[in-house]
Amino acid sequence: MNEEKTNFFDLVYQVVRLIPEGRVSTYGAIASYLGSKGSARMVGWAMNAAHQHKNIPAHRVVNRQGLLTGKFHFADNNRMQQLLEEEGVKVVNDRVQDFEKHFWDPCQNLQI
Repeated sequence: MNEEKTNFFDLVYQVVRLIPEGRVSTYGAIASYLGSKGSARMVGWAMNAAHQHKNIPAHRVVNRQGLLTGKFHFADNNRMQQLLEEEGVKVVNDRVQDFEKHFWDPCQNLQI
């Protein structure tokens, strides 16, 4: 893996660690915050690789519709939902309920 990709992944992980418990963010919102609007897929790749690192709450990153698209990268397909529900986020049919209420936008919540 090239150094540029690794550095981007590290930046993604820094942002993801800041998502508060009980909140979710999206691949696109994280990419926009990092100045790479349009790189949501790259954020997704970073999240797929996040499980080899400690203390990265990957379960808090969903797609723009609130779908748990990353659930297949957890050891158990229900683990992402379980972790979110333990934090008070209701999930039905792999979709975060009250998405707007739980959405955390790093562009609005973090200083660049």
